[in-house]
Amino acid sequence: MQLNDLKHPALTLSATLDGYRVEIDPARQRADIILNRPPFNVISMTQREQLRITFEALDANDDVRVIVLRAEGEHFSSGGNISGFLEASPEHVSKLAWNVAAPARCSKPVIAAGRGYCFGVGFEISLACDFRLVTPTTLYALPEQKLGQIPGSGGSARLQKMVGITRTKDIVMRSRRISGAQAYDWGVATECVPDQELEAATDALVEELRGFSPLAQRTAKKLLNDTEDSPLSIAIELEGHCYSRLRSSNDFREGVEAFHDKRRARFNGT
Repeated sequence: MQLNDLKHPALTLSATLDGYRVEIDPARQRADIILNRPPFNVISMTQREQLRITFEALDANDDVRVIVLRAEGEHFSSGGNISGFLEASPEHVSKLAWNVAAPARCSKPVIAAGRGYCFGVGFEISLACDFRLVTPTTLYALPEQKLGQIPGSGGSARLQKMVGITRTKDIVMRSRRISGAQAYDWGVATECVPDQELEAATDALVEELRGFSPLAQRTAKKLLNDTEDSPLSIAIELEGHCYSRLRSSNDFREGVEAFHDKRRARFNGT
């Protein structure tokens, strides 16, 4: 697949996708971004920018309701291409966090499903997703201290919001690995399932998310992202404004009517 095959209105690049492929299933309203640089799915500098463009393209694709980020093989990703950091220009490096944050900016639900190693940028881009599905084989880590560096794509910042400063220091400053089960216990992972059930659990979550109003899903994601650092009073006020706007939507009317009719709602995103 070429980048221009994604038909993003603002897309100008036409290079072959670097280290991953994209599969779109319009019937299931699902898009999969699949890391496929075996055996460890190392993520290159070029790939980070391409992934950002891909998320933007899928966000603009009306055939897609849910996006899944996953990988081929035993490992999600062992992290970034180390030599690429020495070769990249300061300007390029300054864009790393923006590129990796693409799943968070995407208005649609994004699921990261990973087994095995999920290190460095692999962990950071997973943290930028909305849902993280893991298995007992999953290992999360931010190993940059071993290179004389710190996480540079939002990893320590996002992790601290989730687990607090004490646990984040333990992971970042000691380059400590945490298992999928521990990540679930700490609230980093959404669900921890047996390794052989990861694909089935991902499919089930996609279908569950598809059943909700896309308008309400977009609103909820943006509200939660925008109010993460807000005082409680501001967050409550913004929640009220969003609730008020959704009351006039066709989806809300359909949801209320379906509830009274005891039938499944048929949302259309308006």
